[in-house]
Amino acid sequence: MTKSDLIEKVRERLKDYPKKDVVFATDIIFQAMTDALARDEKVEVRGFGNFTVRSRNSRKGRDPRTGTVINVDSRKVPFFRVGKAVRNLINA
Repeated sequence: MTKSDLIEKVRERLKDYPKKDVVFATDIIFQAMTDALARDEKVEVRGFGNFTVRSRNSRKGRDPRTGTVINVDSRKVPFFRVGKAVRNLINA
C-alpha cells in the first residue's frame, strides 16, 4: 500500500471531507511521526506497532564492485516492531 492508496482508503470512509483535507491530515501525521523519531522518541500506534530508532555500530564493509574493504560509519536507523494484534491477524 502506498501513501496515495492510504489516502484513498481514508477518503472512502470520510466522504464528507475533500481530498486536500485528507492529504493535509495524513501529511501532518507522518510529519509528527518523523519529527518524533528524529528526536529519538518512540512512536507507538496501539494495535499496529512501534517505531523506534536503533544505533548501528561502525564496522568493516566490502565494496561489491571492487571487493575492497571500506569503513562503514556508525549511524542511526529507524526500526519497526509489529504489534501483537497485527501479527495475529497476519498469521491467522
